[in-house]
Amino acid sequence: MIAGTMTLLVATVVLAAGTFAFRFAGPALRARVEISPRLERLMTVSAVVLLAAVVATAALVEDQGFAGYARPAGVAVGGLLAWRKAPFVLVVLAAAVTAAGLRLLGVP
Repeated sequence: MIAGTMTLLVATVVLAAGTFAFRFAGPALRARVEISPRLERLMTVSAVVLLAAVVATAALVEDQGFAGYARPAGVAVGGLLAWRKAPFVLVVLAAAVTAAGLRLLGVP
């Protein structure tokens, strides 16, 4: 039991140090490293693509299978409202109400 606790503690400290190093390296190296505008644009696009992939995976997949139609419909409603710059609380509530309402009607 003590070995498992010690391993967890060491892993936590190593991850914390790595996270701090990454966060410190950005501002420290920003003045020394020149990034081209094309690379900056590519990094911005890649962040959006990665976020879209995470959202799609979370919205469509559950237990290695299709999550049903209610969840993607709720995500679509929330995404549409977020795109239209609706308040965050409204976005979350509309997405939840959409998914819950569809499930209440029997849509999986």
